[in-house]
Amino acid sequence: MLKLYESTPGSPVMSLRTGGQVATIVSAIINPHNLFIEGWYVQDSISKHQLILLTQDIRDILPQGFAVNDHEVLSEPDELVRHKEILELDFTLNGLKVTSQSGKSYGKINDFAFETESFYIKKLYASQPLVRSFNSGSMSIDRTQIIEVTNRRVVIEEPIEKSRAQATSPSIAS
Repeated sequence: MLKLYESTPGSPVMSLRTGGQVATIVSAIINPHNLFIEGWYVQDSISKHQLILLTQDIRDILPQGFAVNDHEVLSEPDELVRHKEILELDFTLNGLKVTSQSGKSYGKINDFAFETESFYIKKLYASQPLVRSFNSGSMSIDRTQIIEVTNRRVVIEEPIEKSRAQATSPSIAS
């Protein structure tokens, strides 16, 4: 099942052992090389410090929040040596420009959807500047259309224009 990212920050992290809330989701830790959510920055309910919840420690995503075994799965950033490189990148998708291979601009990413089982980002949603949004609105980009992700932009395949697609489609004569 796909879940929109914008609905995730502020979600509670619930302990299956105690049944109570142990943290609150702050933001995602995204690997830009494969668009995998490695983990989540969370605010600890006890100490109010920012800790990390690794994706592998999430048991389930429920309407009530993220389910984990217990508070002990939350880690200090310094403890996660294997994830140090990704943590240092501090990569975020929201706000990145979306351009085609030819350089045509399609706006900026304002949200994305991730698969709740695999935690791979499957869809990106880009919004156009206000003036251009009257004509075309927002754009949905599938993972398969992405060619390159940098810290400044997302490069996608050239989209097929509606007018061009209609002009090249065969017409049926009666």
